[in-house]
Amino acid sequence: MVNVHKYTIEENLPHKLGEYILQKQEDALKNAKFFNVAISGGSLINVLEKGLVDDSTIAPKIKWDKWNVYFVDERIVPLDHRDSNYCAFKDAVLDKLSVLPRVYPIDDSLVDAGAEAYEKIASEYEELLPNKLDLLLLGCGPDGHTCSLFPGDHHKYLIQEKVKKVMWCRDSPKPPSDRITITLPVMEDAGAICFVTMGSSKQETMHHIFDLKDTSMPSAVVNELFDNKVSWFVDDLAFETVTTKF
Repeated sequence: MVNVHKYTIEENLPHKLGEYILQKQEDALKNAKFFNVAISGGSLINVLEKGLVDDSTIAPKIKWDKWNVYFVDERIVPLDHRDSNYCAFKDAVLDKLSVLPRVYPIDDSLVDAGAEAYEKIASEYEELLPNKLDLLLLGCGPDGHTCSLFPGDHHKYLIQEKVKKVMWCRDSPKPPSDRITITLPVMEDAGAICFVTMGSSKQETMHHIFDLKDTSMPSAVVNELFDNKVSWFVDDLAFETVTTKF
C-alpha cells in the first residue's frame, strides 16, 4: 500500500522529507559505496534546499560525497538556462555545499541540433543511469503528470514504453516542448519512489489519484504499479478533498 505522510504545517514537510531521505541514504550505504538518487525539478528543488541544506539537524548528516545525482527529467536547454532542472538544482543546492555530489546532467552541446540529436541525448542519458536507482524524488503536476510523463492519448508513447529507460518527450504541453524523461522501467527497478506535493492547487489532482484511482493520470499509474515502494509527502492543503484514509 502507498504510504502517505501528511503535515499540517508546511514547514514540517521539508524536515520530515529530509529525515526520510537520510534514512534511504543510510540504507543504501550499508550495501554500496554510493547512494544513487534521481530528482525532479520545480518546487521539489526548493523543498530539498530547505530539508537537506538549510535544516541544521539534517544537513550535517548528508554524505554528499557518497551521492550520485541524476534527473528524472530534463528540459533540452543549455545547462545555464533558467528552465534547466540542473540549473535550478545548482542554484538552490550545489552552490551552497562545500562537499559536492557527483551530478549527471544532459549533454547540452546537442540542445540546438534538432530531433536526431534529441534522441541521442535521451539514449546517452540512459547509458549514464545505474542498473538501480535507490531513490526517485518526484513531483506531481496539476494534470497528474510526473517526470515528463504526461496524460492523454497524445503522450501514451511515453507511459507505455516498456524497453527504453529514457525517452525524448517531443511535445510537452508545458514549455519547453522538448525534454527527456525516465520511463516506467526505471521506476520498476528503483528501490523507492517518493512524491512531494503541496498547496491547494493540487486538491483536485489528489482526489483523482487517491479517491478515484484515475489512471489517466501518470502519477496514479505509478501508485497502482509500484504501491509497495511509493511514498507521498503532502501538506493538508493538497490533501483537503481526499476522503480515502491512510
